[in-house]
Amino acid sequence: MMENEVKKKIEEMMETLQCSMDFICYKSGLKTLCKAKDRGLKDYLDCLDESFNCTFRIPFGDGHFCKCPIRIYIIRELGK
Repeated sequence: MMENEVKKKIEEMMETLQCSMDFICYKSGLKTLCKAKDRGLKDYLDCLDESFNCTFRIPFGDGHFCKCPIRIYIIRELGK
């Protein structure tokens, strides 16, 4: 279960974003998350999930980065 401050922060971010996955991460209660890894880049995660073909997934070299502010928040603040 998400705490109220986490829900509020994510809902604020949702107001300014368009998500091709219809915010499945939030709507599933953070149960449906793409696989990602934080490598310390300020605005990006490593996208490790080929099944999530969202608009925030961008190719880079042989892999992909995730630039979704919500996913970055979830992994950095909640460790998920």
